[in-house]
Amino acid sequence: MWPFPKRYDFYKMLSDQALKVEEGMTALLEFMQDATPAKALRVETIEKEADELRRILIDGLNRTFVTPVDREDIFALSRTIDDVCDYARSTVAEMTLFEVQPNDHLKKMAEILTSAAADVSAAVGFMKNDPKAATDHIVRAKKTENRMERLYREALAELFKEKDVIQILKLREIYRHMSNAADRCDESADIIGDILVKTV
Repeated sequence: MWPFPKRYDFYKMLSDQALKVEEGMTALLEFMQDATPAKALRVETIEKEADELRRILIDGLNRTFVTPVDREDIFALSRTIDDVCDYARSTVAEMTLFEVQPNDHLKKMAEILTSAAADVSAAVGFMKNDPKAATDHIVRAKKTENRMERLYREALAELFKEKDVIQILKLREIYRHMSNAADRCDESADIIGDILVKTV
């Protein structure tokens, strides 16, 4: 008797990834509110857990001939979701390395990222059974990214009034990581939208 191939629930796997990223952004926000080594380690730990979830998903993709949506879309959504956590880890690692303390801009950016990650996570969760709810969260996630873009410009404008060139270079790089994380949330929302157009 031939063994049946293992079935993979890619909707659930993507949702697990998105929930882990939401957890990571909450951890990033907590770090920005109180930058302790323990909270920095928490962000790093969650990022590793997110990487493992992505590894499992990619392994499933490689073992499956038929997927519920285009495998390229599954791969791309998994990648962009995972990138959000990668940027959070880079942010915390560089803040620790450069001995940069959180400022008001970074705290607000972390709040925005937490909100965007929550909407992306919700959109992924609704993708299979409630496309309208998923679309509502896509719209919210994209609006949140626009808020981040405005805040990023404001933060840079204020930063370039500084006279300490070293501090400017440090913070500019950290701000960029936060902005890039928001860009990935926006990209994730776009991919979810593409999937919905193809499957609804």
